[in-house]
Formats: sequence, structure tokens, C-alpha cells
Amino acid sequence: MAEFTLPANSKVRKEGRVFKAPPGTKSVRVFKIYRFDPDSTENPRLDSYEVDMDNCGPMVLDALIKIKNEIDSTLSFRRSCREGICGSCAMNIDGKNALACISACADVKRDIKIYPLPHMPVIKDLVPDLTNFYAQYASIKPWLQTRTPAPPDGERLQSKEDQEKVDRPSACILCACCSTSCPSYWWNSDRYLGPAALLAAYRWIVDSRDEATGERLDQLEDPFRLYRCHTIMNCTEACPKDLNPAKAIAEIKQVMAHRRLF
Repeated sequence: MAEFTLPANSKVRKEGRVFKAPPGTKSVRVFKIYRFDPDSTENPRLDSYEVDMDNCGPMVLDALIKIKNEIDSTLSFRRSCREGICGSCAMNIDGKNALACISACADVKRDIKIYPLPHMPVIKDLVPDLTNFYAQYASIKPWLQTRTPAPPDGERLQSKEDQEKVDRPSACILCACCSTSCPSYWWNSDRYLGPAALLAAYRWIVDSRDEATGERLDQLEDPFRLYRCHTIMNCTEACPKDLNPAKAIAEIKQVMAHRRLF
């Protein structure tokens, strides 16, 4: 029988601190937020915050900012654009990976539980360590590689049809919602590149201007880097930009198979 052990200090304590709303507050929502202090020997806990929604913006990020500014300044999370563009505020909200800035509190009908992105080392509270994630993205060399010189009097042009092949994959904001929703990535994140990095690899493989397709495919020809994908589709479900990493990975596999035949 298989036996699995959790890392030290990974079990979450449910009896965290409770921050009550002021007396007389009418529109109250409860936010239960994962708290982890790396300088403490204690397990992480869930703290409960009662927020006056009559004086708060509609999005989960609005509530987090209100909590940090007015209730508990020790709460840590990432955020930047507040427009679903930068990907900084990716976290697990009500059991789903999402961007806090475009997740409406009204869409959750019960207490709003907020955790960091799953199966990632946690730096503090809602801040995961994305070092490995970014290193995997860098490993696919996400830039145009060419051997022939550029036209002396203009840009490297491509047809409208070729541009459309890279248009959607280029919209990835590297929020990591897809990779951290993937069971294959949970268990093999040291060797499997994950949906985000493979979507980026696909974007350059199909770019008509790139001249390193062979080298890119050679780099992915590995039992783990590409082929740990089992088409579970969690990545596509989780993407806040409505991209389809699973389809991109499947198409890379097709290119691989075609290359072996010819």
C-alpha cells in the first residue's frame, strides 16, 4: 500500500485569528485566508476577516487590499495591475485558481476561502515561490531565434494566417494558474515543464519567423519535459485568459510524431 507523507508544517490549522466587523455593520462577508509565517515554527492557519462590503470594491482583490490597509497590515499577497493583465494576484479562491482582481466576491455564495496557488512552496501567506516556474519558462528560450539576417529595409514579415497562429498563445500572462492546477505538474514539477512553459514553447514552434524549430523540439524530446501531460484539461479550465494550453501541448506532440515519421 502506498504511503504519502506531507512536508513539515504543511497541515493547515483551522483555528486561526478572528477579526470581527465593527458593531452595526450590515453587509458583512467573511474571508478565510491562509496565513503562513516563515519565521515561525507553527503550522499555517486560516484567519477569518469580516469585511464591510458596503465600503469595499466588488472584487476579491479589493477585499484583500481593504483587509491589509484597515484590518491586518501583516497580510502578504502579490498584486499590480488590477486589470487581469499582469497575473500577479493569482491565488486559489473558493477552491479554484484565479486572478483576485477579476474574481467577483458576489460569485461566491459562502465564506470566501483564499489560499496560495496549490503545490508550490510558500514564501509567506498568499505569496508562492515561483522561482522554478520562471526558470522553466526561461528554459524554452522564449525569444525569436534566427540564422538569416533580417531584411535591411524592414521587419521580418509574416502572413495574417501565420500571425493568427501565435496570437492567442502570446496572450499568456504567466500567472501560473494553469501549471498549479495540473496534477502531473504537482508530482513532477522538477522535470515536467508544465502547461505555461509548454504553451510558450508552442508559440515559438509555430512562429513562421523562427528558425530554431528543430532545436526547440529536440529540447522537448524527453519522457518528462513534454510527455508527462496526460490531457487532464485542468490547465485549460483554470486559464483566466481563456487560452488552451492542453491543445497546444497536443499539437506539439503531433509535430513530434510527424517528425519521427519523416
